Amino acid sequence: MSKSKGGISATMINSIIGIAIMFIIRMFPPMAPITETGMEVLGIFIGTLYLWTTVDPTWASIFSIFMIGFSSYSNMGGVIKEAFGNPTVVQMLFMMVFSGALVREKITPYIGRWFLTRKVSEGKPWLLTFVISLGCLLMAVFLGGPFAPIFLFWPVMYDIFQQLGYTNKETYPKLAVIMVVFGSMLGFPVPPYAGNPLALLTNYRTISNNTVELNDGMYFACTLIMGILFLAITIIFLKYVIHPDVSKLKSLKIDDLKKNPLPPMSIHQKILAIAYVVYVLCMLLPSWFPTLPGMAFLKANSTGMAATFVAVLAAIQIAGKPVVDIQGTMKTNVAWSSFFLCTSAILIGSVLTAENTGITPFLNQLLSPLFTGMSTVTFIIFLMIVLMVLTNVCNSLVIGMILQPVILSYCTTTGINAAPIVSLSIFFVLSCAMETPAASPFAAMLFGNKEWLEAKDIYKYCGMIILLELALVLVIGIPMMNLFMG
Repeated sequence: MSKSKGGISATMINSIIGIAIMFIIRMFPPMAPITETGMEVLGIFIGTLYLWTTVDPTWASIFSIFMIGFSSYSNMGGVIKEAFGNPTVVQMLFMMVFSGALVREKITPYIGRWFLTRKVSEGKPWLLTFVISLGCLLMAVFLGGPFAPIFLFWPVMYDIFQQLGYTNKETYPKLAVIMVVFGSMLGFPVPPYAGNPLALLTNYRTISNNTVELNDGMYFACTLIMGILFLAITIIFLKYVIHPDVSKLKSLKIDDLKKNPLPPMSIHQKILAIAYVVYVLCMLLPSWFPTLPGMAFLKANSTGMAATFVAVLAAIQIAGKPVVDIQGTMKTNVAWSSFFLCTSAILIGSVLTAENTGITPFLNQLLSPLFTGMSTVTFIIFLMIVLMVLTNVCNSLVIGMILQPVILSYCTTTGINAAPIVSLSIFFVLSCAMETPAASPFAAMLFGNKEWLEAKDIYKYCGMIILLELALVLVIGIPMMNLFMG
């Protein structure tokens, strides 16, 4: 921990600055139509944004919730109820427990081993790279985010590098390490029923008063297809444009990767894996087949579905052991930092757009002249460039929420359907945050990988990949989202 000359830690200094921002801004005279309550909320938001960027986001998120409770927006009991009683927050918590149980029961190595041992990729270095990256993408989709695939595949890749004689001075290992993270991040925005995409989708539904139809099933299908397509094109770009030496990989035998085989899956693992597949289907089928019997019931009770599955699986005991150990999973396999960050971000997003703050009308007055005469395509290009820049210097979830009122304002002013723009912005803001350590925890992991990467490597190669993704979003993403979500 860094120290100032007086022995005070940098964390303490940044904490004092963030708290000071919260109190100072509320003292400014309100700018109509922003109310005094709006100035209080704005100060808390800007101070929280500073704290999220500079110190531990867990305590910053909790502190921001209680600061709202001390404001004139509402009393403490009402704010706590709004924050932790939010159905989305409850759904997110139990979804983290459910996906955390998959990691705790060591199901992820079986998935990783399956992707690594496909015979079709033997002697084909770039196909193997694609298959591994695809495995990362799909694991991020179905296992609660990028952490599990990164932690699983990085050590495997290190073993391959060592076995084939690669060094950290060569280009391919650097690209392979980055592609594990990029593949994982392409899967991160896909599931509309979990984590940050759930928080962003819910936030837009809230600030738009549910006037925009955001079909979860179509969002899932479209973002999954885009992610796989973008991944394939990125691999082609690396192969033919950067063109690293991959000759050593041609000698890699799939049988070498099958050494030390995993034991057969236990009954606990099989039940948990099957239950998770059923849960995902329960979340998506009502959006795809709304007229089938039972779909209306599943949709109406979707926010409690994860809790129901966790409770049932915890009740099922085999050989004296529950299929889901709730206490053990919550202790070691739930990302509490992400949970509190999402919880406070959802609350702040709702509070910022509340009628008694006057912030939404202020944004409309401020932005309407800018949007006048701007075509939809021009607006989307402008929005995606802003998203790309801001999300790589600040937390991607926060930037996504900050810019959603901008999208709402434009779509309200022009009368266009917001669903394609919102969906595309969520996908892009969460998947491209990897250029600086502040962009996301996964970017920070890249910068922390001193064994295989230098900072200049990350800036160079991630910069290329992000610019390529921006081009793909504009050329492929816009028409695809308009086709499926419009």
